[in-house]
Amino acid sequence: MASTSGKLTTIEFVPGFHRESTQYSEEGKWYDGNRVRFREGKPENLRGYTKAVSDAYTGIARDLITWSDNDTKKYMALGTEKFLYAVQSSEIYDITPFVSAVTLTSVFSTSINSPLVDISITNHGVSVNDRIFIVSATSIGNSGILLDGEYSVVAVAGLNNFTISATTSAAATYTDGGTADLEYILNVEGTVPVQGTGYGAAVYNAGVSTTGARAWNRPAATGAVTFLNSQWSLDNWGEDLLACRRGGQLFYLDVDASITPERAVVVSASPSVNNYIKVSPNDRHVVSFGSTEFGTGEYNPMLVRWSDQENFNNWTPSISSTSGEVVLTGGTKIMGAIRSRNAINIWTDNAMYTQSFVGPPFIFNFQQVGTNCGLIAPHAAVDVDGISYWMSDNNFYAFDGRVRDLQCPVRRYLFDSFNMTNKDKVYAGVNSEFREIIWLYPSANSQEPDSYIIYNTQENHWVFGTAFYSAFADRQVFDNTIATGRVSATADRYVWNNEPDDIYTGDGKILTSYLESGAFDIEDGDQMMFIDRIVPDYTINNNGNISFTIDFKEYPNGNTVTKGPYTITQSTNKVDLRGRGRQAEVKVSSSFDGSWRWGKVRLNIQPDGQR
Repeated sequence: MASTSGKLTTIEFVPGFHRESTQYSEEGKWYDGNRVRFREGKPENLRGYTKAVSDAYTGIARDLITWSDNDTKKYMALGTEKFLYAVQSSEIYDITPFVSAVTLTSVFSTSINSPLVDISITNHGVSVNDRIFIVSATSIGNSGILLDGEYSVVAVAGLNNFTISATTSAAATYTDGGTADLEYILNVEGTVPVQGTGYGAAVYNAGVSTTGARAWNRPAATGAVTFLNSQWSLDNWGEDLLACRRGGQLFYLDVDASITPERAVVVSASPSVNNYIKVSPNDRHVVSFGSTEFGTGEYNPMLVRWSDQENFNNWTPSISSTSGEVVLTGGTKIMGAIRSRNAINIWTDNAMYTQSFVGPPFIFNFQQVGTNCGLIAPHAAVDVDGISYWMSDNNFYAFDGRVRDLQCPVRRYLFDSFNMTNKDKVYAGVNSEFREIIWLYPSANSQEPDSYIIYNTQENHWVFGTAFYSAFADRQVFDNTIATGRVSATADRYVWNNEPDDIYTGDGKILTSYLESGAFDIEDGDQMMFIDRIVPDYTINNNGNISFTIDFKEYPNGNTVTKGPYTITQSTNKVDLRGRGRQAEVKVSSSFDGSWRWGKVRLNIQPDGQR
């Protein structure tokens, strides 16, 4: 029975998570949680996910794009360190381009009873796990081995020899035989940044005052040179696809070339180095960010270079072409870019610029609009209704004509648990259904994105949690948002339908959500409080239940006395308990295949003396 001197009090907490200080100082606010969002100020659990494609893909997706062609056929594309993929009609296709070709004569060798085939090509340039393609079937002498199609490199012996594995073992040893046309498939890159070592990676002969000084002919054990992980940028050219892997050429996929997607092709006229690409709005130029200068061919990480209008095969400035280039100055390298209203917004590692089409003779106008607001990663910015939002190395910003800080009440919590070594993998996406922006990021102990932070642009609040996605796309084409990733370290990677309607399981498995408040008290804790009843008000479907817990403390750093968890269903009228403390925190969790939503929960509270 509840106390007759108590008073039913609605417990209201400020929407969103607040984690900039201690749990006690965040009084009257939500403090922690996972797989929870706030809608119209009330918390509810996130929906789940299902496989969008039944077949797994290989590698870690660094960019993801969805679109429809002129016949309303729906597509996706994603790029990993190993493959470029297209998805059509829930089927996934390898569209990784051939990048060069060579005709081979008398270069294949076999050993009896072994499937291994040694190939001798001067300066072949391949590494283990790279792929080659034998265009037409070729027999290797009397070995009985027939080579045809795609093979992975299993070993490399110097600059001029590598080994593949055939599907059958050789019936005889054969040396330097066979003739074939061989295509090199785009090479495999790394998944993590690697610190450079060797002879040019650090200070040479610096003297006794510099740590790491070394003499002639001594390589550096560590250095200031970092080799970045693989990265992609994808965009549409009308109904077709343009793709660029950081540091490489431009690739093109014509969706009308065949019934199902074929391999993308190299745009041979494009610059040899492109770090990031974007198609400009309205005027249709392909713009490369971080590229090679026209004429000299020298790579400049601050160069913006663009193709002729409506022609990505012409990058030569001339009187009859709108191709051109500009070098930005505010930073050391261009990080990324997104389309906004009639412009492209560009970020370096320090500043922000706008790029607007003005026509001949200058073609584009560039204006620096912010400094000390650089982008943390190539895909860490999005645009929503003409306002750009992005993550920097230590803050969040928005641009609506001027650069402004986004007040983030969990900023310190996020960046204190952030793996800055792998910051290049941050990925921002939009969930237009809920007016949300999500940033996927690697936490302190993870090399890959394993966490998220979400900002609601309409209600102006933030939440965070754990996730396994590496890339994210809005529901503009498909019925739900799309994401990529794997559910565990040993699982295969898939393309996922994220938050499809009425799905609250993760690939058929139960998902757990929880929510925890900051502390609350009466009279700033001068009085002890006694709580003896919970009057729940939740919407809980699918015959599910939630667990409700109250933690009591006498002091912020004192011992915790836990009451609960109490099981609450849709039909629960009240829960009686006896709990006492100067402060209390509530926790709500659920593990069932349905939804729950917080309503107007009340506690029966009364003052209970000063000690």
